[in-house]
Amino acid sequence: MEEGPYVLLYPDGSEVKNIPGTNTPFKLHLYKEIWDFPDEASTPNAGITPNAGSTSNAGSTSNSNYTRLYAPIIIDSDSEASDESRQDVQEERTDVLTSADIVSDLALKIIKTCCSRFNINRANVWDGAVRGFRRASYNPLHDMLVKFTDDEGTTEDAVDTGGPKREFLTLLMDCLRTRRIFDGPENRRFLTFNSAAAREDEYFLAGQMIAVSIVHGGPGPRFLSDMLYDHLTGRTAINGTVEDITDEIMKAALVEISSAASLDELHMLVDKYASLLQTAGCFHNPQSVEGKENIVKDFIQWYIIYRNQYSIQKFSDSLSTLDVIHALEQHPSVFRPYMCYSVEKLTSESLEAVFKAQLSEVGCTRRQEETRILGYWRDYLLDTGGKGYINTFYCCFVHISSYSIDILMSATGLDSLPPSTIQPQPLLTFESTSKFPIASTC
Repeated sequence: MEEGPYVLLYPDGSEVKNIPGTNTPFKLHLYKEIWDFPDEASTPNAGITPNAGSTSNAGSTSNSNYTRLYAPIIIDSDSEASDESRQDVQEERTDVLTSADIVSDLALKIIKTCCSRFNINRANVWDGAVRGFRRASYNPLHDMLVKFTDDEGTTEDAVDTGGPKREFLTLLMDCLRTRRIFDGPENRRFLTFNSAAAREDEYFLAGQMIAVSIVHGGPGPRFLSDMLYDHLTGRTAINGTVEDITDEIMKAALVEISSAASLDELHMLVDKYASLLQTAGCFHNPQSVEGKENIVKDFIQWYIIYRNQYSIQKFSDSLSTLDVIHALEQHPSVFRPYMCYSVEKLTSESLEAVFKAQLSEVGCTRRQEETRILGYWRDYLLDTGGKGYINTFYCCFVHISSYSIDILMSATGLDSLPPSTIQPQPLLTFESTSKFPIASTC
């Protein structure tokens, strides 16, 4: 090989920074000590052990899946493979992975025989969440049991087989969006330093909540700015805009600078806002009028990233809960729609695929009636999906009336499809107790 520099990349093209599964900076000799590849196999040799409560076979499966999802592709230096063939291998490895594949692998660590309980009042979801996550007995590896209380403080008569937990995590992600630790436009939020939040370790708590939500079957936040997400996953692209700046004085200064029509005007504006630019570390006299773009980009990067580095580091550290940060670093494009805002249209086809119909035996009279009703159900999904009637309604048992209820939320506890599969899969059963569809998130 020609002299460097070289970087090692994951299948999606992102740079390898740490040895997979650890916080140790990547060094080839250390990687070989931890990982062993006998007979072309990719099974961890050391450093990763099965979790408590799992069988040895489950641990072996987890390790094998972990290697398949997270181990970089290593091509020996004397390999005759061309760049094109290497790219084909990388694309093949990346295309077969979905967020559900990756999350299901992370979820193997969850110990189903242990449980962390959360008592949640919908009037103050954040308070109940904080108490639950900060409880001394809480362990993110334990399964979650969520109990909602009504206005009188009595526990709702509901058994959590997934729905209440998913509803709680959905409500929690909505709460996070408006917390004091975030700033910026509603759908492009970035971290900002708040001394009170730092004292209460809210940055770490927020990252842990997001990691737990993803692995335990809940939604992602879907409101982080692309610039923050790129920084968290090791990218350096500058994709912020002046509209991300919430300080009106700073925004007005950047608008003036970006509107400079001549070099003299640009120099005058740089002198005018010298103290502001010096604070951001981007004060200099450009040699051409095009230099204004670099000034604006550098300022935006300072405003969103560098001045909030403490907050971002705490947040990133807590995303390592259940190895979520490694999944984000190695598959950033897969998880971007769940971490950052994206327009998601829930079609009738995707909604229909969520439910598994439980039909009677072929040939019986009941089966004929069920298939007839199934046709009406699919027509209903077409009508509501096509017209986009959405009205979120949080309830454990609810009658679904046309054009007024978000079907997915009332049936699963989710207001959007999560990065994981919905387990257990929602069932569509046929009963004679009601003329109308009845949903039970429990």
